[in-house]
Amino acid sequence: MIKAGITGNIGSGKSTVARLFAMLDVPVFYADLQARHISEQKDVLEEIRQTFGNEVVGENGSLDRKQLGAIVFKNADQLTLLNKIIHPRVINSYNEWCGQHVNVPYILQESAILFESGLAYLCDKVIVVSAPEEVRINRVMNRDFLSRNEVLARMSNQWTETKLLSLADFEIVNDDCMSLIEQVATIHAFLNSIIV
Repeated sequence: MIKAGITGNIGSGKSTVARLFAMLDVPVFYADLQARHISEQKDVLEEIRQTFGNEVVGENGSLDRKQLGAIVFKNADQLTLLNKIIHPRVINSYNEWCGQHVNVPYILQESAILFESGLAYLCDKVIVVSAPEEVRINRVMNRDFLSRNEVLARMSNQWTETKLLSLADFEIVNDDCMSLIEQVATIHAFLNSIIV
């Protein structure tokens, strides 16, 4: 079984691309979604509160993601602290999930910070979804109701697209012009053809 990873910067459309693979019956582990679930666990939420302060927990007792984002996306050291809380747990979940999907040609792990978090070392092949910067900025502003400056602050904490592509085995261009379906189908055929 091949373990493939898919990543891309904020607004690149990596989740959309991952869903296209899922439509082809490829098992997909959504690391970012798993991290979100993990952050709501009582013990993890308490560790986050102790690390970042009471203001990151809302009145209803759940994580105030906007407040936490305002802290960690302005300070790389704070983001590192958050990642140290979340990512070991995500890796454990991923390893358990892999054990449930051993009889398929390949699996896919979707993660916004595949390289930055160290999750890439678990992958045999890496797909990077790319898109022009202005397209990515506009997508995130419209999707998350963030200001341009808020989006740029988040982007500043990610690796550059050039750096990601230098480490990729495959690139999928999501510029609203090239066909995502054709690009996914080509990579899908290749990964299905690898004999391990």
